[in-house]
Amino acid sequence: MGTGNRNEGFLSHASTVAVLGAGALGAAMATRLGDTGHEVRLWNRTEERARAVAEHAAGVTAVGEVGDAVSGASVVLTVLRDGDAVADVMSDAIDRLDNDAVWVQASTVGPQSAGALAALARDHGVAYLDAPVSGSTAPALQGKLVWLVAGPEDVIARARPLLDDLGSSVLHVGTGVEGSAVKLAVNAWMAASTVAMSDVLALCDALGVDHATFVRVLEAGPLAMPYELQKVGLMDDSSYAPGFAVQLALKDIELAEAAAAPSPLLQVVRDRLEATVAAGHDNDDLAAVDYLRRPSS
Repeated sequence: MGTGNRNEGFLSHASTVAVLGAGALGAAMATRLGDTGHEVRLWNRTEERARAVAEHAAGVTAVGEVGDAVSGASVVLTVLRDGDAVADVMSDAIDRLDNDAVWVQASTVGPQSAGALAALARDHGVAYLDAPVSGSTAPALQGKLVWLVAGPEDVIARARPLLDDLGSSVLHVGTGVEGSAVKLAVNAWMAASTVAMSDVLALCDALGVDHATFVRVLEAGPLAMPYELQKVGLMDDSSYAPGFAVQLALKDIELAEAAAAPSPLLQVVRDRLEATVAAGHDNDDLAAVDYLRRPSS
């Protein structure tokens, strides 16, 4: 299969990592890995995007061909939009992986696609982790992502230096594709709670409740949710700088709906996300769902 010699030991801390995907999360991961001493090869289908990241990131080199990015890498980290994109890229690249490489599949693809990707890895003798993350660009840059990892414990141990440099927690949730299943549930909760926060702010306005007072009450008791309390500030400031894009949240809700029985809640969330995309906020942060409640919208 690959070009390297098989070695079942741990990866050294300063390893060569191929990051495939230079979107917001992939770029942040590559930057963090470069900052923590890894040699990072960053590939993106649009090469200019990888070059723009590498220009400002120590230890990161933009690579034009995906095969060149993965050849000789200790870890191949896929951070692409969906399962079809990952399958397309890795089908071309997988024969270039070294025998001792670990493929860390961090894209949000859903359990069905994750199973197909695991089978691709298995058919080519590649060590594979189903390993999406909870967290977006800021936690990635700070090394505070939460890994939702499914796979053999020995493979996790081999990839541990990379996982630890990017994350504050590595949660081993199973040995198959449970990571992708948990990720869908987490993202459904994230999107639903953000839509709920926007609607409750509208209720506050109707009741004459100051948003700061509402937040203070939440912070004083067990109902505080730091992620959504942060969103209150973004919503009040109409500040939707990209963090987790609305279009990606919509993609994940659609994956969740396809994987489960119909849910009235998820239908409402999907409708709100679709309306936000239609209003031109597809690439904005999820907080942009609040745009629709404003009188000027």
